[in-house]
Amino acid sequence: MYGLRTTVTFMVCLVITLVLLVLYIIFSNLIIPQKRQALEDKAITIARTIALMPLVAEGLNEGKSKDIQAYTAKITRRNDILFVVVTDMNGIRYSHPNPSLVGLPFEGGGLDRSLRGEESISEGEGHLGKSLRAFVPVYNGRGQQVGVVVVGLSLERVRGIVRQNEWIIIVILLSGAVLGAAGAIILAREIKKMIFWMEPSEISKLLEERSAMLQSIREGIIAVDDEARITLINVEAERLLKGAGLTGAVLGQHIGDYWPALRLEAVLKSGEVKPDKEIDLNGTTLLANSLPIWVNGTIAGAIVTFRDKTEITQLAQQLSGVSLYADALRAGAHEFMNKLHVIIGMIHMGLYDELQQYVSGTVINYQNEIGSITRQIKDPVMAGFLLGKLSRTREAGINLILAEDCYLPESAGPHITHELITIVGNLLDNAMDALNGTENKEIHLAFRYRQSRLICTVQDNGPGIPESVRDMMFTQGFSTKGENRGMGLYLVKRSVDKLNGRLLLLPEGEQGTTFIADVLYIVKGDELE
Repeated sequence: MYGLRTTVTFMVCLVITLVLLVLYIIFSNLIIPQKRQALEDKAITIARTIALMPLVAEGLNEGKSKDIQAYTAKITRRNDILFVVVTDMNGIRYSHPNPSLVGLPFEGGGLDRSLRGEESISEGEGHLGKSLRAFVPVYNGRGQQVGVVVVGLSLERVRGIVRQNEWIIIVILLSGAVLGAAGAIILAREIKKMIFWMEPSEISKLLEERSAMLQSIREGIIAVDDEARITLINVEAERLLKGAGLTGAVLGQHIGDYWPALRLEAVLKSGEVKPDKEIDLNGTTLLANSLPIWVNGTIAGAIVTFRDKTEITQLAQQLSGVSLYADALRAGAHEFMNKLHVIIGMIHMGLYDELQQYVSGTVINYQNEIGSITRQIKDPVMAGFLLGKLSRTREAGINLILAEDCYLPESAGPHITHELITIVGNLLDNAMDALNGTENKEIHLAFRYRQSRLICTVQDNGPGIPESVRDMMFTQGFSTKGENRGMGLYLVKRSVDKLNGRLLLLPEGEQGTTFIADVLYIVKGDELE
């Protein structure tokens, strides 16, 4: 905090000092010389006025100095000047502040130019000391030069007036420096509050980090000010909007003109947060979160983050598929470990004959399961998945029965297999949950393929689904099993829709639940036709 205030104060004071120095140089070279020029103009103006007086010209013509002496003495007193001297063409004085010098030659030089009819200004030294002197020729009524008027200003006084002006300028500049320094301190304090007590270097670093962070985020971000004009947009937002057909300059535009469906103006007015809002933008579905920006209790703007819903859906599908694969592997590993424990125990007890029978039976049973599945399920990923499910259901005491007449050809692509695994896996998991507390637990699974359509049937002998919850069971988050549930049937319905199919729940009978998924299933090789 102290460092920031010191830095800002120093910078402002430095700027003020440089400005004042420039002003001093300007004043010294312009205003102060102008003051000396004004004094010179005053002297020469007085001299011209005296030279034009008929009294002076007549006195010089007639050789009379008394009237001239009286007049110039009066002019000297009234105009606060050092002296007024009138000379004839021979340089003989006709007037002087010291009457005893009247009639004597002019001293101090400078008469030459004025005797030739020229006006001049020069410095010289005489009986009254150093002076600034103005020389003006005197002409009679016939236009003949008859003498010279010399008006003198004390050179010491001229310099004193100049120095006085210099000090006035210095005082003014110093006052400006003091006021500027005080203003700098106040300004530093206000800036300090505005930038949250941060150093300029910290602000610069924070801005760079903020920019890098915004540009690296995989979500589109748009910010607007309190007038709903766009002030920020990151690279991902530009990519998504460009893909949806919105191009051109963005910054400075009104958000209502650029993207009307976003309705960000309503957020600015109400201050309400709008999470997870689906917005269709030229055929692209975006999932947007809008929230206001509050500064000191006032809405200063709003920000919206959004992503392509298709990307989110794919991510969720990948996560659900990985979860299903992991469950299948975990069940297989668990069953394998159980069999190893049995084998080790029988070895320790020396029951070698029984061990041979157990291993043979296990191998035969496993081969039968593998043989049955590989004959009916031609998709290797689905076959491996069902083997894992068989192991898991067996551990749970459930008999998973694969229909003898079912057939599943290999799919045309991994995305089809993935959606099918999501459908079958979640339906089997729901069936296993429904069989808790049921005796003779059975689940029947069947696949029937015909003309690019696949019908998958999952049937259990559990208590069934009550009629009261059937309308809500495909809603995301809805569950009768407690919190953090309710995703299975939602994912099933979404995957069925992805495969252009339909999901049916047969009417409730005496016992059990039957789901039928009828989906589009492209077989490997058919996609080339």
